[in-house]
Amino acid sequence: MILNPTVIANLLASLSVSLLVVPAAAVGVRILQAWNLQSGSELQLALERRTYLVSTVLSYACGLQLLSLFLYVFTANALHALFVGAMCAAGTLYVNPFGYPTLLLKIVNFTLAGLWLLLNHADEQAPDYPLIRAKYAFLVMLTPFVLTETVLLGAYFLGMRPDVITSCCGRLFSTEATGGLAGALAALPTAPMVWGFYGTMALTLAGGVYAYRVGRGSYLYTVLAVVAFLVSLVSIITFISVYIYEMPTHHCPFCLLMREYGHVGYVLYFALFGGLLSGSGIGVLTPFRNVSSLQSVIPPLVRKLTLTSVILYAAFTVIVSYRIAASELTLWGGPTP
Repeated sequence: MILNPTVIANLLASLSVSLLVVPAAAVGVRILQAWNLQSGSELQLALERRTYLVSTVLSYACGLQLLSLFLYVFTANALHALFVGAMCAAGTLYVNPFGYPTLLLKIVNFTLAGLWLLLNHADEQAPDYPLIRAKYAFLVMLTPFVLTETVLLGAYFLGMRPDVITSCCGRLFSTEATGGLAGALAALPTAPMVWGFYGTMALTLAGGVYAYRVGRGSYLYTVLAVVAFLVSLVSIITFISVYIYEMPTHHCPFCLLMREYGHVGYVLYFALFGGLLSGSGIGVLTPFRNVSSLQSVIPPLVRKLTLTSVILYAAFTVIVSYRIAASELTLWGGPTP
């Protein structure tokens, strides 16, 4: 293991989240089995008292889970100088088999933790806990993912060896790389991907504006928000990063976080993940809009989430477009798009 403050911070954060989530999930199972708001039994009163404490603790735990994704990537980027061959987080994550699976699981847990926070927020706005079973069932589902992440994270950092020779991002995200997803994404044709990206964003923003103004189409916008997130991630590898680096062979999605490029990656990824979380939250909350105690809660909350998602995706598109327009690189035979 490499004794680095950021490594220790990652391990402590992940372990803390697990230690908070597991007992909360145990309480959640008990609530799913015995919760009855009409009952005045001693058990019901005890569960009501516990749910206040558990909800507060879990709010901090899920908030820490959200931050841990960015801490993990920051740490991987900061450690690249310790490994021969690594030029950024791409090489650091490749030093053993646990780096990239941990990153993927952190992305999943980022989304799940954020959705739990939205469910909990909506539930706390009503006096009769209408979402208590839904949010604790969601918590029970989330717990195995959190525990698995802790195990993978520990295996990744504890298994680091400074004498390992790893691969650089130029090799991992290369159009000539064979047999890997990163190479396949980097090799996608530029022109269709540019049109696909802007077409997807146009549909997403239009769907969001419609849902915000009319109050319908929430499920459709949720689908569009998720698709826009996926298309944007692929586009970052295929052509966005290339225009920012002004190097036709440099497709790395991690070098965007480096100081040489103004840390623009942090802004882009914050907007992208924020747009995903707020957009997918709409689909999670909308099924409860007809619950009597939530009829004055869910619709305005969904509108706020829709507006937030639209603003973040629009900001992402504007930043990308500006960097492409300012780039001196041309990839597909005409003016820079």
